Amino acid sequence: MTTASYPMTYAMRDSMTMLRRNLRHMQRYPSLTIMLIGQPIVLLLLFVYIFGGTLGDGLGGVGGRAEYIGYVTPAILLITVVSAVMGTAISVAMDMTEGIIARFRTMAISRASVLTGHVIGTVIQTVFGLAVVIGVALLVGFSPTAGFGEWVAVAGVLSLLTVALTWMSVALGLVAKSVETASNTPMIFMMFPFLGSGFVPTDSLPAWLRWFAEYQPFTPMIETIRGLLLGTPIGHSALLAVGWCVLLAAVGYAWSKSLYAKERNR
Repeated sequence: MTTASYPMTYAMRDSMTMLRRNLRHMQRYPSLTIMLIGQPIVLLLLFVYIFGGTLGDGLGGVGGRAEYIGYVTPAILLITVVSAVMGTAISVAMDMTEGIIARFRTMAISRASVLTGHVIGTVIQTVFGLAVVIGVALLVGFSPTAGFGEWVAVAGVLSLLTVALTWMSVALGLVAKSVETASNTPMIFMMFPFLGSGFVPTDSLPAWLRWFAEYQPFTPMIETIRGLLLGTPIGHSALLAVGWCVLLAAVGYAWSKSLYAKERNR
């Protein structure tokens, strides 16, 4: 049965079935979820309590650890998203290497449902992780000035980023030859907050690195979230952030669809 002839209601039903499958996997292996959420929390505590006093003094204003908490929290939120989607690449690679996809080929299910289940499951896991990390940030002194509308906008940006990076991670999981490779390849996304405005202002970086930091995808996302949460100027960062998210989502979806179709046709 082709995708075009497969009823939309059945496709949605199959996607929900695959979502339940992925949620059960998360329940059976809670250590992976704890590790993916724990990593950004450790980074938050490390940068706030070890480096926060010194780095905060270089920001101007009141300086110190109190100001640095507000500065670094948006970057930690993006790292939380990246940590969650890394688990997606691992899960997809496990499906591809353990033979379950071959079994799915014999079943009358929507082609897209397997991948869609992974994506929706990751979004749910990421929302939970972001809530935990924001809670920890508030406990250590993060004091956002955002109102309800700004929080909704922050949620929108983080949701777009989650969907975009999840589809990219699905593609990386499909193209990986092993689970070990899939666990390492998405690490490239982890570097972007560090090589941007996430932890220090871009004007403090060497000239050769400053250009990359100012024009890479994560910098406008960080600046948008920081501006929404703390009331700092956003400029055109919001438009760039949405544009990058849409582009990454489109590339990741098209790449994943192509790879999965080739795998199914083998």
